[in-house]
Amino acid sequence: MSLFYNIIINLASVSVRLFGGLNKKIQQGQKGRSESLLILKQRLSSSDKVIWLHCASLGEYEQGLPVFQALKKQWKNHKFVMTFFSPSGYEIRKNNSIADIVVYLPLDQKKVVKTFLDIIHPELVVFVKYDLWPNYLLELKRRAIKTVLISALFRPSQPYFKLYGLWFKKLLFIFDHIFTQDTASKVLLNSIGFNAVTVSGDTRFDRVGNQLKTDNTLDFIAAFKNNKICVVAGSTWPEDETLLINYINSSTQNTKFVIAPHNIDLNQIESMIKRLKKPFVRYSNYTTETLEDKSVFIVDTIGLLTKIYSYADIAYVGGAMGTSGLHNTLEAATFGLPIVIGKRYQKFPEAKAMLSNGGLMSIRNFESLESSLNMLINDSKKRMESGQKNKAYIEDNQGATTIVITELKRLFKS
Repeated sequence: MSLFYNIIINLASVSVRLFGGLNKKIQQGQKGRSESLLILKQRLSSSDKVIWLHCASLGEYEQGLPVFQALKKQWKNHKFVMTFFSPSGYEIRKNNSIADIVVYLPLDQKKVVKTFLDIIHPELVVFVKYDLWPNYLLELKRRAIKTVLISALFRPSQPYFKLYGLWFKKLLFIFDHIFTQDTASKVLLNSIGFNAVTVSGDTRFDRVGNQLKTDNTLDFIAAFKNNKICVVAGSTWPEDETLLINYINSSTQNTKFVIAPHNIDLNQIESMIKRLKKPFVRYSNYTTETLEDKSVFIVDTIGLLTKIYSYADIAYVGGAMGTSGLHNTLEAATFGLPIVIGKRYQKFPEAKAMLSNGGLMSIRNFESLESSLNMLINDSKKRMESGQKNKAYIEDNQGATTIVITELKRLFKS
């Protein structure tokens, strides 16, 4: 299996060099990876004490952030190297307050992996959730470098727990400790004999809880809302937007709508605008004089959604109407909002929990979206009760960061 994997990863490297220019994201990643080792050589010395943090993309960064912040506070004399595999993570968080150096993770080729680890010589490595690269893990084990996995979620269908998955299973045993989001994941790990595991919970609860302690003021959103009921649709995809635009166009409610697409794609935004029959404004060209009389605010930029949720009365979280995957419902829940999502949420335990608690609604089509939004807009009692259930759910599940850091203090003494 190891030989087959290395053949595949080497072929992938060649393919990226030959055809990467055909895709913007692949091209970004290819260029960034080609510069990673040089950047690290220039900015690290052999005497530096290093902790390496790896995130697949933006979602994993947000998930790991509370732990990263606590690590930074605990081990002040260390330099922090952060790597991303995806351009959507690197490009947005390449400048952050945690890491001293942020680079793309070089491809998982044996020679490259050895050079990378020679340069950064980490004392501790933290992987978030998944994105587990075999050659990196095997080399970390060979060098006896402390390696942990945080915010992990496992399912019985994964190869680690199948008869054919022996090679994958061995990779898990490289970790000195795994912190899982739930008990079911711990049970699965125990079933294959891995016992260095702690149920810490989901660090995202700490992340979104901390958002309430920051300044979420956005004067232009306050002016746009103008004290009316506001529905914020965050991280939407075309499947979500088709339903939402139809609802907005047919709605007779005196309601404001904010739409923040997941991808800031010009064609996608232009498609929305062509179908809108209500007055709208885009973030890229708004003026404070034109906000109050608009019904729809289109957020054609990144980094504002969490703050915008603080002005919402109702949240629609995108991704679950199509196949892209449900986006972060916890960001909206922390502000005490009732939440509406699409129909494909089964792989998201937080969505299932909030649905069971009565704070979240799942819709299948336009009729169910219309019914759910009309009810929440017109029934203030139901709206408040649902939102408070979500807020309580966030508060009840905080504390994962403390559990992780307490165990890391025991495991990693430097």
